[in-house]
Amino acid sequence: MRFLLPLLLFFSALALLPGCEPKEDIITTDSSAKLEFSADTVKFDTVFVTVGTVTKRLWVYNRNPRAVRVEEISLTGRPGVTYNLLINGDAGSTANNVEIRGKDSLLVLVSATVDPTAGDARPFIVEDDLRFRTNGNNQQVKVLSYGQNAYFHAAETLPCNAVWTADKPHVIYDYARVGPNCTLTIEPGTRIYSHSGAFLVVQGRLLINPTYAPTGELKPDDKNIVRFQGDRLEEVYNEVPSQWGGIEFDQGSRNNVVRYTEIKNSAFGLLAYNPNNTQPRPNILVENTVLKNISSAKLAFANGGLSLEGAGILGISADFTVHNTLLTNCGEYAVWAVQGGTYRFDYCTIANYTPQFRRESSSVLLASTIKINGVTQPAVAPSFIMRNSIVWGSIEDELAFIDGEQYPSNINISHSLLRTKDYAKGGALDQSKNGNILNPSESSRSIFRSTPFRFRGKGYDYQLDTLSPASNQGVPLPTTIDLLNRRRNANNPDVGAYERVNP
Repeated sequence: MRFLLPLLLFFSALALLPGCEPKEDIITTDSSAKLEFSADTVKFDTVFVTVGTVTKRLWVYNRNPRAVRVEEISLTGRPGVTYNLLINGDAGSTANNVEIRGKDSLLVLVSATVDPTAGDARPFIVEDDLRFRTNGNNQQVKVLSYGQNAYFHAAETLPCNAVWTADKPHVIYDYARVGPNCTLTIEPGTRIYSHSGAFLVVQGRLLINPTYAPTGELKPDDKNIVRFQGDRLEEVYNEVPSQWGGIEFDQGSRNNVVRYTEIKNSAFGLLAYNPNNTQPRPNILVENTVLKNISSAKLAFANGGLSLEGAGILGISADFTVHNTLLTNCGEYAVWAVQGGTYRFDYCTIANYTPQFRRESSSVLLASTIKINGVTQPAVAPSFIMRNSIVWGSIEDELAFIDGEQYPSNINISHSLLRTKDYAKGGALDQSKNGNILNPSESSRSIFRSTPFRFRGKGYDYQLDTLSPASNQGVPLPTTIDLLNRRRNANNPDVGAYERVNP
């Protein structure tokens, strides 16, 4: 023990010697010690002016065995955009004397806000340079954004009889409201982007593409289709559900028209909210429309004390007439009809595979009553009429009629292809009649051209496969075109939203 104190003093002295500092902590001033970067450009996808971007990462590597001191990290500060940096937890546009150990790296976080500018809706480029000065070396990484002007609606009650045009996108924050006895008309080709949780609320009337009449076959990317989605335009958000609220029709809303429209990535597609069963009910005509990527955690309505799960079409005491429409990737329900109302579906396809999450609820749910503030409302049986349509998906029972035995005459499904186990057993709700096709064998491989379980990576195509059991199984109806404006077979039309054509 008498040698312990001298040994401690000896090793303490060694630790203080200059040559004992770890090599990777010794700062070099050699001009050959340059930095390397994870990218030569930090690129932001199109962002609306005044709206902040997501945060991008830039890794800065010191490949040298010794440490370097980056004397300055800064932005040039060009007009048209504000870029923000976060370096070692400090926010700002400049950082000084930042040390990077040998063989180590530094993470720089970059975000942007594009300044308003005069001009039309075409995207414009705004850029800056992120500069690094180290040992006399000046290195740069380009920072680039695509900005776009838009009309902004933030918690706004729209002017009565407003018209939304396609010259610039429309962006909704919180809500945009169509007041009672007022009309909002949305013209062909208009793009509507909604922030997280935002709704388009219709107390009056909504007309989307009310008079548009295409002259030939439509392509999925047709420029005249009105499109609703979230306001995050980065590619990673292209097909992500629940980015915004949806379109809500309140109890006073009448004579709404939704045509040639795509609604995607929301909590609800079309929600008609009339919990007191006020007459006349809200009514919506839906034609040649696609609703996809619809899902929600339960949403509380402050004015009704009601919690709802997401649905492509959700009616609480409402009337929906739906033609030539596709509903797909709805995480809870594609169609939820409750407490009365009339729901008519002709030539519709419900193809509900939900590859992004596990779904346990049936695609179509009917119920005669609902609880509000814990009180069960008086039962009003809904009427459900479906013709020449497809209800298919990833679970065995895609139809659910709650207490349907009490209103079997209100359910009329004919000449449709259905996936159902419960309603193929006989009884008042049995659907193996009226020309319906139930549970065709190997159907997941032959109904549609491409599904999440077939031809993975090719994309989803819910047009009918060459050998589809839905081909030529319909009956003539007044609707003579399909979702893509193609002429239907006059005598033996196909079932579903698409008339089959040779690829």
